Amino acid sequence: MTLKGKHALITGGGTGIGLAIAKALHAAGAVVTITGRRPDVLENAAAANGLHELVMDVQNEASVVDGIAHAVAARGPVQICVANAGLAEGRALHKMDMAFWRNMMATNIDGTFLTIRECMKSMHETDWGRVIAISSIAGLRGLKGAPCYTASKHAMIGLIRGLAADYAGKPYTFNALCPAYVDTDIVSNNAASIAARTGMDEASARKLMVDVNPHGRLIAPEEVAEAALWLCAPHSGSVSGQAIQIAGGEI
Repeated sequence: MTLKGKHALITGGGTGIGLAIAKALHAAGAVVTITGRRPDVLENAAAANGLHELVMDVQNEASVVDGIAHAVAARGPVQICVANAGLAEGRALHKMDMAFWRNMMATNIDGTFLTIRECMKSMHETDWGRVIAISSIAGLRGLKGAPCYTASKHAMIGLIRGLAADYAGKPYTFNALCPAYVDTDIVSNNAASIAARTGMDEASARKLMVDVNPHGRLIAPEEVAEAALWLCAPHSGSVSGQAIQIAGGEI
């Protein structure tokens, strides 16, 4: 498979799942733009992997509009859009205020909407395109202790399904990837947060998340990247509107 000449844009592409997808697409020949809010992280990831960095805040409409327009001007129409930037934090309903709720939604769903909308402006000029949203297993069922996160990830899948219906019959597909717990900084940060709230040690907190995955281990970011790569394969055009689980056998 070759993606030579295809411009891929990945939000939250400096670390974790986003970086793994960026590296996989680059290895397949794509020209890859990674975005994020931390210039140093993006610069290091881009320099080490032959990528192009773009400082962009998906919560800020002007930042997304201007940033993606800049990437298109520099590297051509976006034909692979990966909406990956997201927050993952649990909090009980009675401990949630509007600031927490809006911050989660502004990144996970507003940011996904803005990213896809702006990428589609140039994708419309081409005869092939792939849109992939990184949701979560929490987008398909309730995640205990994280109702806000669960709602945001459900919303992402709803957006993808609506777009797949709108664009049926056109040469663009829209799909969501739904991983369970992946071995990224998010898991490490959540382990520290759980430990702080409960008094357990971080290793035990981490094990709580590992044990959610039926196969008894964290998922490697590269496993999610391989699924994204498959959605860009030559014969993937009939796969659209799907929420694909990468969850170690969870059903």
